Parts: sequence; structure tokens; C-alpha cells
Amino acid sequence: MATHERIETALAVALKRATKKPSPPKLSQALRHAVLDGGARVRPQLCLAVAHACGDRDESELVSATAAAIELIHCASLVHDDLPCFDNADLRRGKSSVHAAYGEPLAVLAGDALIVAAFETLAMCSAGNPIRANSLLVDLAFATGAPNGICAGQGWESESEIDLSAYHRAKTGALFVAATRMGARAMGENPEPWETLGAKIGEAFQVADDLRDALLDTEELGKPAGQDAVHDRPNAVAHLGVQGAVKKLDTILEGAVESIPPCEGEATLQAIVRHQAERLVPVGVARYVA
Repeated sequence: MATHERIETALAVALKRATKKPSPPKLSQALRHAVLDGGARVRPQLCLAVAHACGDRDESELVSATAAAIELIHCASLVHDDLPCFDNADLRRGKSSVHAAYGEPLAVLAGDALIVAAFETLAMCSAGNPIRANSLLVDLAFATGAPNGICAGQGWESESEIDLSAYHRAKTGALFVAATRMGARAMGENPEPWETLGAKIGEAFQVADDLRDALLDTEELGKPAGQDAVHDRPNAVAHLGVQGAVKKLDTILEGAVESIPPCEGEATLQAIVRHQAERLVPVGVARYVA
């Protein structure tokens, strides 16, 4: 099964469980709107790539569930990020954000339900290897809550003084670190050697996102542009300038490839990381740094 198909199948299973009767119809629609028809699925792809590098040749159900759980948490974070109390964004992934389409109360509930669905997805696959599944649940909780997860990352935006490093590690890096750690752990491998890869990719993704926000327009982004400036958020472009941010991105991505631990699928994973690196660079950025 192709990677994309594997991810979408696992997400469909999770959504079917979350939206079956007697789930309120509008909430079910909001959940589907938040997850389906959009998104590059970068985090679950990374998770599956690491698992494959660690020997996943039989498409383990636990590995598939792990990838889906990470994407469900990411989708939940986007729903909450877009709320009026945070970014107040009406556009996400080229379509209406959940609160714009279904209203703020259902958006709050949809985000909450997706978080629960992520943990349920992993828990439902625990029978075959409960010890491994329990460790995966701990990893997912660490990446989701506080003090180091995406909730903490969003919380930093409410502080008068922001620890930029902690902010980026939590808001963007946490789920990338989870993807690499959990991909290895799902295969029974030590997750520690894989943490640097996730951290580097997360850092690169943040810098690339800062560049996109500063240089591209809303149509190109599929979401409101210029939000860092509007909300006075710390970002790489404001700190380093466009050329400095591009150089930083290149350095980080080189470090990501070099950090891949020796493994059976090392070459394949290096190729995947390089491919994702090309996708990270904002379209047309060359005209700004020429």
C-alpha cells in the first residue's frame, strides 16, 4: 500500500469511529472537514519513513495507528489555532477553517474530539503489544500537552516575554520529534537516536513557515498571509532577514540529513528528507534573495 493511501486509510478508520451514530451530525461534519481533503501529511509520512527504516515491511497496524494519531493531533491544533481567540483565521488548507464553516462552539468541540480520537486510535491497537503502545501514548501526550507540547507552544503566545527557543520547540517541533521517536518506538527500536532528526525537521519547518508567511500571499498559502506581523509573533524573517532565514533553513536541513542514525533504510530515508526539504522552500523565494 502506498504511503499516502496507508495514512488516509488509517485516518478514515479513526474518523469512522468518531463519527458513528449517535454522534451529532454537525460535529461529525466538522471532524471530517478538519481532517479530510487537505494537508500534506508531512508528520505521518515522516513517522512511516522512520518506521520503514527500522524494518516495517509488513505495514504494522500499530505503525499505521501511530501515524494517524500524530496527524489527528496536528489537525486538532490547526482547528484551535484558527479560533477567534487565537489567530481568528477564516481559511485553512485552501478552504474555510472549521470555525468559519461550522461556528466557534463546534470548532472547539471538534478540536477536543480529535485529540481524544488520536489517543483512542493508539489505544485500540494496544492488545498486540501493550507495553509498546503504552510508551507511544506517553510520547504522544508529551508532544500534545504542557510543558513541552503544542499546548505549551500556543500558550507562549500569551506571555509578555517569549522564550523563542522553547516556543518553537513546543509549537512546531514537538510533533516532528514525536513523529521520528514514535516511528522508531512502534517498531520496538530505541527512539532516542531519532530525536535529533525530528527536532531538525521541526526547526526547518518553522523557518520555512516564517518565510512563506512573509513572502507569499493568501492564495498561495491556502491560509491568511502576514500573520506573524499582524500578531507580532517572533519569527526567523524578522530576526534574520530573508537571506539570513534562507541560509538558516539550508543549514538546518543539512544537519537533519546528517543526523539520521545508521539503519537498514538509511539511504531511502535520506532521500525522503531531501525531497521534503525541497518542498519546504517557499515557491519563488529565489527572487527575494538573488
